[in-house]
Amino acid sequence: MTSSAGSSCTSTPRQKQRRSSRRSCHTPGRDSQAPSALGDFQTLPLEIFQMVLNYLSVKDISMLSMVSKTISSRLINYISTSSGTRRLLLQDFHNPELPGRKEGASILEHYKSLGLLLKRCTLLLPTRDRLKYVHKVLSGVSCFKLNGCASPLHCLGLQCYGVFLQILTAGWDELECHRVFNFLWELSNLARKVQTVVSSKPGSARRLELRIRLYCRGVLLSPGSHRSDSAFWLTRILKPWPMVNQARLLYIIFGPVSSLDGHVVWQKMIEGPTDETSLKGLADAIKLLYGTEAREWTADDVISLVDELSVVPQEWLMENNARLLLLSGNSICFTFLASKAVNGRAVELARLMVFMALVCEKDLYCMDWAVKMMQKVCKVFSTPWERNNFLQCLENTFARMLMDMLQAVLAGERDEEDSSFLNLFHLVNAQASFHKEILYLAVGNSSST
Repeated sequence: MTSSAGSSCTSTPRQKQRRSSRRSCHTPGRDSQAPSALGDFQTLPLEIFQMVLNYLSVKDISMLSMVSKTISSRLINYISTSSGTRRLLLQDFHNPELPGRKEGASILEHYKSLGLLLKRCTLLLPTRDRLKYVHKVLSGVSCFKLNGCASPLHCLGLQCYGVFLQILTAGWDELECHRVFNFLWELSNLARKVQTVVSSKPGSARRLELRIRLYCRGVLLSPGSHRSDSAFWLTRILKPWPMVNQARLLYIIFGPVSSLDGHVVWQKMIEGPTDETSLKGLADAIKLLYGTEAREWTADDVISLVDELSVVPQEWLMENNARLLLLSGNSICFTFLASKAVNGRAVELARLMVFMALVCEKDLYCMDWAVKMMQKVCKVFSTPWERNNFLQCLENTFARMLMDMLQAVLAGERDEEDSSFLNLFHLVNAQASFHKEILYLAVGNSSST
């Protein structure tokens, strides 16, 4: 028995070598996957791993997510924990400077970094699943919702959401971006809300107009976006609606607002001449749609939109029309004027040219610009008679407007700013400068011949 037991427990050197070889081959095969995926973090319990993450910046966590799929999945779990939510979903949107951060580091920068983190963590997921996960993570932030904040004018929530989405979707193809827009459109129930404001009397749903404006500008048209991205999102916002509703919606998003409560000022273009600040947003949007980035818009589409915009909510003062065209750029301005020349609307074209000269005088633009624009328009007319008729209408308009303004001054129609006299003063100077530039051209041409 002793001899048998001894022989069963004692191994030959060759047997020991085979066992050792089997152990050395088996162990790496079983454990090699985890260490290679988690590295030194393999030795840490999950709780300790998450505690380590609290000491890393969001940018560092974002870099860490690229190490392996295993680490990325751990980070996804961490983001969903209460600790990760407190750490990452900062909600101090009404006091944008973050405590403990370097001076100038804002909450907007934080959400840019968070956007990159979730972009990398969800890299291997289909677009629909990525959006569902992101929504699940952000759903608890009330200020990211269209009606979520009680003080939207003093809140950076929608802007943070916008820069987050801007980073998340950067580089996505057009089909994926369509899915993002549809997801947000349905999530915010924007279709019904937009339908309400574009079909109601302007100003009757002031709070909803303000909410739609802030959501579209902050989230979908995030400041700092590339022109091609802004053109895409603005097209998605406008294109589902008829032209008349597109103009109304464009005014809601980019039109002038009250400095007191932020609500859209619907009578601004009707009651009197406005300034460049009130029109800049509309002009920039028109230039965006007219540019090469907005492939779904033709020149005729944009001109029709500008035409429709000039009667929102009622017909604008002609001076405001002229100022909008000047701010929209040479190409749009010429195309708009040329369309009136082609359609035989010489009287309306002449009035618009006179008001352009007036705006050049008031806003200190070079008057030779207006004269050169008139020259280009004159070449559009197909016959000398049409061109001469337009020039006659132009001079008649100058004369008629001068007489009307002079009568207003003589009748004593004055307000606190004495606007009647100022308008007459500007128009007289505009006419003189306009004809002076024409004389320069005429004398220059005759000298050259």
